[in-house]
Amino acid sequence: MFCSLNETTSGGGMVVWTDKGFTLCFFDTFTTSILFGFILIFGLIQFIFYKRYGFKIEKEYIDASVLYSLQVILTVLLACEPILLYATETTAFGKTKLPGYTIFRFILRTIAWLFSLIILRIERTKTMPTAQTRGHGLTILSFWCIAVLIELFALISYSSPLWFFQPIIRHDSPIEEIHLVRFGYWIFRLLATISVFCIGIRAPGVPRRRYAVMLNRSQSQVEEDISKESVWSKFFRHSSILAPCIWPRGHFKLQLNIFICVLIVLTGRLLSLEIPRYTKLITDELIQSSNGTTDTFLNLGARLRSPETWPWRLVIILMVLRLIQGAGSFNSGILELLRSTLWTKVDQYTTRTLKLRVFTHLHDLSLAWHLKKKTGEIISIVDRGTDSLDSILNYILFNIFPTIADISIAVVYLIITFNIWFGIIVFGTMLLYLSVTIFVTEWRTKFKKQVNKLNNEMKASVVDSLINFETVKYYGAEQYEVEQYRETIEKYQKAEWTNQLSLQLLNFIQAILITVGLTVGSLYCAWLVSVKHELTVGDYVLFGAYVIQLYGPLNFFGTYYRLIQQAFVDMENMLDLLDIKPDVQDSPFAKDLVINNGMIEFDNVCFHYQNERQILKNVSFSILPGQTLAIVGPSGAGKSTIVRLLFRFYDVQSGSIKIDGTDISVVTQNSLRRSIGVVPQDTVLFNKNILYNIRYGRVTATDREVENAARTAEMHDRINTFPEGYKTIVGERGLKLSGGEKQRVAIARTLLKAPAIVLLDEATSALDTHTERQIQSALQTVCDGRTTLIVAHRLSTISHADVIIVLKEGEVVERGSHDELLTKIDGVYASMWKQQSTSYTNADKPTTISDDSADGQVFAPTNQSHHHHH
Repeated sequence: MFCSLNETTSGGGMVVWTDKGFTLCFFDTFTTSILFGFILIFGLIQFIFYKRYGFKIEKEYIDASVLYSLQVILTVLLACEPILLYATETTAFGKTKLPGYTIFRFILRTIAWLFSLIILRIERTKTMPTAQTRGHGLTILSFWCIAVLIELFALISYSSPLWFFQPIIRHDSPIEEIHLVRFGYWIFRLLATISVFCIGIRAPGVPRRRYAVMLNRSQSQVEEDISKESVWSKFFRHSSILAPCIWPRGHFKLQLNIFICVLIVLTGRLLSLEIPRYTKLITDELIQSSNGTTDTFLNLGARLRSPETWPWRLVIILMVLRLIQGAGSFNSGILELLRSTLWTKVDQYTTRTLKLRVFTHLHDLSLAWHLKKKTGEIISIVDRGTDSLDSILNYILFNIFPTIADISIAVVYLIITFNIWFGIIVFGTMLLYLSVTIFVTEWRTKFKKQVNKLNNEMKASVVDSLINFETVKYYGAEQYEVEQYRETIEKYQKAEWTNQLSLQLLNFIQAILITVGLTVGSLYCAWLVSVKHELTVGDYVLFGAYVIQLYGPLNFFGTYYRLIQQAFVDMENMLDLLDIKPDVQDSPFAKDLVINNGMIEFDNVCFHYQNERQILKNVSFSILPGQTLAIVGPSGAGKSTIVRLLFRFYDVQSGSIKIDGTDISVVTQNSLRRSIGVVPQDTVLFNKNILYNIRYGRVTATDREVENAARTAEMHDRINTFPEGYKTIVGERGLKLSGGEKQRVAIARTLLKAPAIVLLDEATSALDTHTERQIQSALQTVCDGRTTLIVAHRLSTISHADVIIVLKEGEVVERGSHDELLTKIDGVYASMWKQQSTSYTNADKPTTISDDSADGQVFAPTNQSHHHHH
C-alpha cells in the first residue's frame, strides 16, 4: 500500500488534509516530486549545455575552499538522509512494512541531491563562453531555495497531532521515540538546506578567475568557444536588450492586457479540471438511470420533474464550459478569443519595439561592416529574428506554461482523487516525454541551423541577381544565374530533408511514449473498476477524458518546443547582429561639433583597412575657411579614403583630423555629419519620388524650399517635364534617371542641407564630358562660400582650386596651385595633365554642342589656369 490506512480514502484516493495538517503521505509525495522533477528537468538541460558548450577550467584557476568542502559534505549528508531515516524506522522501531511513499521519498530525494552534487561539481570545473557572471547558476540556486521552502512548508502542519511537533510540545502524554527521531531529522534537514543555500549564495566553489582562462587562450580558441555558445545563453545574455521589448513600460493599457491574459490562462487551467469531472458525473448518472428503465424521450415531462434520472443540467453546464474553454484545450473558445484579441496589441508593441531597436543598431554599425554584408541576407535575418520573439512569448506563455501547469495539477488531482499510482504513471510518462523531447530537439538544432544558413544564402543569391539585372542582361547570363539558383535550392532542400527526417523520428518516439503511458493507465483503471470494484465507470471515463485532454496539448508540447527552438535559432543570427560593436563610436563625453569658420586640418594621418597594406602614410594638409582644396592621384592612392575619414566612417590609426581646432573623434558623429555635405561619385537614390529624395537633405524643408534647391541645381525645369513632376518615382537606386539627373538631385539635396563644409567625391567622374561641363555651374553654386574638398580624377574639373595636393601610394608627393604644379615638368600632376589633355583632345574632336549646354562650348584642358580665389 502506498499510503497508510488513515491516509487513504474509501475509494483508494489519497487524503490531503486531516486533523489540522497535511498527511505525511501527501506531503512527502508532493514535495519529493517537486524537488526531483525540478532538478531532473532543469539540471539535465544545464548538464547538456555545459557538456556541449562549456570548456574546462584548469586546476590553477580553481581555488581551494573550506566552505566549498562543507557544502559538498552537507549535500552528501542530505542525499543520505532519506536512506538513514528509512533504515532507522525499519530497524530501530521494527517497522518492517512501511508505506510505499517512504520508499518513493528516499529513492527520489537521494537521486535529486546526488544530481545536484553533479551540477555543483560541473559549475566548479567548467565555464561557459558567455558574458561574465558571478556565482552559481539559476538552476542550482533555485533547487536549494526549493529545498529550504519544503522544510519550512512543514510548519503549516504545526498543530496536527499526526506530525512530530505537537507530541513533543505537549506534556500531557508520553513522547514516542519515533516522533523525536523524525523531529531530529527535520531539524537537521532545515539547518543543512539553509546552510547549503547560504554558502551557495557566496559561491566559494565557483572560481573567481574562471573568465581569466579565456585571456590565456588563443584568439581562434576563444572564437571557437563563443561560436559554441547556446542560443538559450545568448537569449538570457541579451535579456537587458530584449526586456524593454517584452514589457511595455509606461503603457498601462498594455500592462493591463498582459495581466488579463494571465488570468485567462489560469482560468483555463481550472476549466480543464471541471470538464472531465462533469463528464464523470454525467456518466454515472446515465448508468444509474439506465439500470432497469425503459423510458424513452417521449417521457420528457417526467424526466424534467425528476432531474436526478436525466442529468440535463449537468449536460448544459458541460457544454457551457466547453464553449468557454473551446472544443479542445487550445481551440478557439471564448477565453481563447478574448485572450488572442487582447494579446494582439502586446504582440504589435513587441514587434515594433524590437524592429526599431535592430534597425537603429544596423545604422549604428560601421561602413566597413555593411560593405562586407549582403543586403538580402541581413533583411532575412532581421525579419526572422524579430518575428521569433513574438513566437517565443506566445509559445511559452500560452502553450508551454499551461501544459506544464496542467501536468502538475493532473498529478496532484489524480493522486487525491484516485491513488498514488495514477500520479506516478502520468508523472513518469510526462517526465520521460519531456526529457526525450528536450534531448532530441537539442540534437536536432544543428540541422535547423544548417537549413537557416542555406535559406539565407538562397535568398541572398536571388537579391544579388536581381540587383544586378542589367549586368546579367549585358552578358546574356540568364541561364547561368538560373543554374546557380538551382544549386542553392538543391543544397537547401537536401538540408531541409535531413531536418524533416529527424523531426519524424522525434514524432515517432513521442507517439510511442504517449501510447504506452495511456495504455498502462487505462488498463490499471479498468482493473480497479471491473475487478477490484474500487472505482466507477464514471471514474474510468474521467481518467480517460482527463488524460486524453492532457495528452492533447502534451502531444503538441514537442511541436511547441521545436518551434521555440526554431525561434531561438532564428533569433540567434539577430542576437549575433546585436553583439557586433560599431568600429566607430562616440566617446562618453562627446559634444556636438560647432563650426564657426570651417577650417579642416589633417595632421600626420595614418590609416589602413588591413594590416598588410597601409593606405595613408603621415598625410598632412590644411584647408582654410572658404577655401577649395582638391586631391588628385592615381587609382588606389587613398583619395576617397580621406573623404571617408573626414566623415568619420573610420577612425584613424594615428594622427588627427580637426575642424576649427576640434578633433572629430571627440564630437558626436551626428553633429559632424550634419555639418558636411557630400556629392558622391555614384549617387544612389531611394525608390521614392523626387520630392522625397531632394528633401532628404533637410527633412523639415517645405515644398517651396525643395523647388528652390532644384532650381539652383538647374533641375527644376527638367523635373517639370516629367508626367508626375516632383512626384515621379525614381526607381530602384534611381535607375529611372540619367547619370546627370541623379547628380543634379544630389546637388539639390546638398544645397538644401546648407552645410558649412562640402565634399565632392569624384562627383562627375561617372558622367560623360558633355554632361560633366553642364553640371559644373551647379557644383560651383554648392561650393560657393564654403570650405570645399574635391576628390577628382579629371584634372580639368579642379584647375580652379586654391590648393591641389597629389597623393601617390598614400603619401602627399606634391602640393600647390594648378599653375604651380604644372611648372614641375617631371612632376606627377604635370604628367597626369599632359596625359589627360591628349586623351580629351582626341575624344573631343568634332563635337556637336547640345542646345542645353551649360556654357555653349566644349573645352579641352589647356595650360591656362582657371584659378579662382574665394
